[in-house]
Amino acid sequence: MAEGKITVKPAIYTMHGVSTSHSRTDITVRDVSVTTDEPLERNGTNVAASPTETMISALIGCTNNVTIRIAEHKKLNFELISIDADVIFDRRGVVLAEEIEVPFPEITLTITAKTDASAEQLKEMQEMLPIFCPVSRVFQAAGTNVIEKWNIVD
Repeated sequence: MAEGKITVKPAIYTMHGVSTSHSRTDITVRDVSVTTDEPLERNGTNVAASPTETMISALIGCTNNVTIRIAEHKKLNFELISIDADVIFDRRGVVLAEEIEVPFPEITLTITAKTDASAEQLKEMQEMLPIFCPVSRVFQAAGTNVIEKWNIVD
């Protein structure tokens, strides 16, 4: 094993989804549940985020987790305040109009944080985040342009 390398076994997820209606799915993982649904205007019951909104929620959650891990790893004084996502979603595929190669051509994340990190330290964090956030990596591999805008406040 090369110096500095960490050996980590892959995680195995077992999840189960139950179709409770044409638009709603109740999913269990570990001892928690997640629901996806569609809004009323798409004949859903509007009790949860849609599957595509859930994907963006996962990106926001992963960005939060990995950013905090990077800050802790770098021993930085860092407080993540919020993450906003602006998403372009090409819906032609989901409405069966035509096959779409990249359903999310662009996602812009605005990461608002407080830190006394130097410009160089912040640049290191910014370079590490898209490499180590697995959800971002999936979007990138699918052809999505994931843009991260950092807003450092006092």
